[in-house]
Amino acid sequence: MGMLEDSLELIRRGAEEILPEEELRKKLEQERPLRIKAGFDPTAPDLHLGHTVLINKLRQFQDLGHEIYFLIGDFTGMIGDPTGKSKTRPPLTPEDVARNAETYKEQVFKILDPERTRVVFNSEWMNQLGAAGMVQLASRYTVARMLERDDFSKRYKAGTPIAVHEFLYPLIQGWDSVALKADVELGGTDQKFNLLMGRHLQEQEGMEPQVILTMPILEGLDGVQKMSKSLGNYIGVSEPPEEMFGKVMSISDDLMWRCFELLSFRPMSEIEGFRREVAEGRNPRDVKFLLGEEIVARFHGEAAARCAREAFVARFQKGAVPDEMPEITLAVEAGAAGLPIGHALRAAGLVSSTSEAFRMIKQSAVKVDGDKVADRSLELAPGGPYVCQVGKRRFARITVVQD
Repeated sequence: MGMLEDSLELIRRGAEEILPEEELRKKLEQERPLRIKAGFDPTAPDLHLGHTVLINKLRQFQDLGHEIYFLIGDFTGMIGDPTGKSKTRPPLTPEDVARNAETYKEQVFKILDPERTRVVFNSEWMNQLGAAGMVQLASRYTVARMLERDDFSKRYKAGTPIAVHEFLYPLIQGWDSVALKADVELGGTDQKFNLLMGRHLQEQEGMEPQVILTMPILEGLDGVQKMSKSLGNYIGVSEPPEEMFGKVMSISDDLMWRCFELLSFRPMSEIEGFRREVAEGRNPRDVKFLLGEEIVARFHGEAAARCAREAFVARFQKGAVPDEMPEITLAVEAGAAGLPIGHALRAAGLVSSTSEAFRMIKQSAVKVDGDKVADRSLELAPGGPYVCQVGKRRFARITVVQD
């Protein structure tokens, strides 16, 4: 296999679509570094592993010798990306944008080489465009075509308001590609409309249009819904090593392979070897250890990754409990037999509600002093402290006293 085919194989890894792939091949044959662009609106200060799917692909392009443009949408962030939204997203203040952008840069350079990454802000050219330029840009596309976009279409049919400025977002994202003379733009599958806008505007400007590469949306810890902080199913890149490692170990064996493809930098041939070994009887937990260590090492270093693994083994494989955990004292009325387990777990912050407590008991995920709780009517008698555990990582010492 030649160098070109090797490059294409790496670029295809995990990608949902490359449009058009034949144009990408021609660009790669030019034997010059390509300009690879991906944009990020600084809407929140913390990234999770779902965000890093795109950043990992940027790193792969970087390893192939191409120029990476990490675009922080400080201008578009003040509009609010309407992609996938059922209502208008509130814009960010300039202070929000500046603060979040700095945090983003700190986090992405755990993956990208800062010496070979150009961080750019689209306010550099958008502020120069001016009001007349913005009106001229808006003339490049029709309202009818905008309403073909799935989220706009649904909102229009449902009678949900669409603000005029939201139509500007994909146009500005497309103009970013013109300004940067992008050869390739990366985005999630939900960004396809915006990415194609870049091709459209570049062609109008007489430029060779960019190739677009879409990456899938990574599922969260539940293996069903996309990884999201709002859904609580995420692994944050700034989380402590032990927490990060424990969360990786909690994912399903099926999701593990998807994470290997999208998050690991191991060659696919090695990952396929792991698959064969598991099919032949190797414990998938042992392979998951390797994934956990690689991810923790990327953000916290090799030593922290080893310590996180050792702590996990000590705590969960050897039956140990953490030395430090929240300690809480809960009161029951005088004469009461005890405190219902559901109320105790909720009051200790181990679950969000008694219904979640009962659900976790049904799943055999609740322990008191190392013993699994099977009876939801269990009461903790006055005394203690009781070591209460929910799932693999939530612990608290609960002491019950009478008023």
